[in-house]
Amino acid sequence: MSIVIVSKKSKAIESTDKSPDFEKSLADLEQIVTRMEAGELSLDESLQQFERGIALARACQQALQAAEQKVEILLKKSGGKTEFEATPFADNDINDDMDDDKNE
Repeated sequence: MSIVIVSKKSKAIESTDKSPDFEKSLADLEQIVTRMEAGELSLDESLQQFERGIALARACQQALQAAEQKVEILLKKSGGKTEFEATPFADNDINDDMDDDKNE
């Protein structure tokens, strides 16, 4: 379920009801895999954990797809550039930053 909040000063803001965050879902999934690999669960517990693992894996996949879509939208908004070139720092850039930190 999504809730849309509209204020006079800002555009619509969309929030979702208590959807688990990606990191927690991934950690829970890793824990399930570890317990199942250890063989410490009964058959019934293994089946329950397997079902939960499938649900967590799907949630993680959906979160990754949503993040990928957001990145694609941001890249399109940035002028269609989809490839960026890494540029190494010049030695004087790093030294200038260190000098600034010392002066603060």
